[in-house]
Amino acid sequence: MPYLPSAALLLIGFALLGVSIARVLRGVGRTRAVLAAAKATFGDETGLLRARAAGLRVAVAQRRSSTRVAWAGRGETGGRS
Repeated sequence: MPYLPSAALLLIGFALLGVSIARVLRGVGRTRAVLAAAKATFGDETGLLRARAAGLRVAVAQRRSSTRVAWAGRGETGGRS
């Protein structure tokens, strides 16, 4: 039975390899969860920033259009009141 110590070491090696792989996969799962949470938070904040920028563009466009209308109204009288 000279192969018995080799077989025992092989089984122990496979068991340690399985434990190591399980720990690595658990760590990968945690990393994926953290990355997903960070991506969601970043996406939410980016969406809010885009919405604010769009709101500012609309406000500026409205202000420009109201200024042009007021200026055009004065132009109809030749600039005299």
